[in-house]
Amino acid sequence: MKLQFIHKTNVSRAALFFLSICLVCGVQAQTDSTTAQSSAAAEAPAVIKPKPVKNTFNSVWIIDNQTVMVPVKKTFEMDIMHRFGTVGKGYENFWGLFAPSNIRLGFNYSPLNKLYVGFGITKDNMLWDFNAKYAIIKQTNGLYPVSVTYYTNAAYDSRKDPDNSLFRTEALKEKGDFLAKRLGASPDRFKFFHQLIIARKITEKLSIQVAPSVTHQNAVNGYYKYVDSATKVVAGQMKHDHFAIAFSGRYKLTTVTNIIVNYDQPLTKHVVNNPAPNISLGFEFTTSNHAFQVFMGNYSYLNPARNNLENQNSMWTGKAFHSPITIKQFLIGFNVTRLWNY
Repeated sequence: MKLQFIHKTNVSRAALFFLSICLVCGVQAQTDSTTAQSSAAAEAPAVIKPKPVKNTFNSVWIIDNQTVMVPVKKTFEMDIMHRFGTVGKGYENFWGLFAPSNIRLGFNYSPLNKLYVGFGITKDNMLWDFNAKYAIIKQTNGLYPVSVTYYTNAAYDSRKDPDNSLFRTEALKEKGDFLAKRLGASPDRFKFFHQLIIARKITEKLSIQVAPSVTHQNAVNGYYKYVDSATKVVAGQMKHDHFAIAFSGRYKLTTVTNIIVNYDQPLTKHVVNNPAPNISLGFEFTTSNHAFQVFMGNYSYLNPARNNLENQNSMWTGKAFHSPITIKQFLIGFNVTRLWNY
């Protein structure tokens, strides 16, 4: 009996020893597993929210067109835009520098991050314009391949017209037109412009954009013909609505110097006063709050509606695209923009 008791006691001690070893190994394994999971969690990359690309363009303007850029909230902007005369007369008016020029002063503000509103006045026809721009989509890596912005502009011709030779104010008053009757302002004075701007920053140096547009004019140019000595009828006139498309690009030469190019192609054909396309090429010099652009182009009116509807400065000597190219109807211009953020 004594030997049997000792044997059982030794077995019990061996079992306890084995169980202790298992518990220690299990605790160690659990600790190692927890440590490994913690390390893996610490090493896992954090999810980065995609951010819109910056500085697709350096200014709200690219020569005569707006870009997709909308200044950040609480930004005030001032524009000074100048177009000299055409270079066709050469030294006679010093290649247009001493010819009659056109000037526009503009003021804009961003009440929201995606919204920009403003107004301006242009020397030619004393044209007031009121504009707004809204960023619909901003190019974002992995999310949106392009930026899309909507731009609109309403222009009002404020020239005096005491004898009603320019606008049908008195005739419209008799017809009961609200603006003519209540405010003494003829609807003929208005032009409206709408544009959808689509742009992509392809590389850090190259950005391009395409911008289809539609322009509406309340009064159109045309001419009459006489049926008899007392009766005349409209023989031809422009259309009220005009469609066009603009192509623009920017290439960075240095951190502060860019090459800029712009081409505007009319799509609507008119019986009379069919507008000519515009091509512009120049340089842009930028800082964080300034942009200065100097260039040569065909547009001179400093308003998108008038440029698209009324431009007669052509790069061609004839009406057809295969006509020889001429620079006589090109002009020198510059834009200056200044931003203040409050």
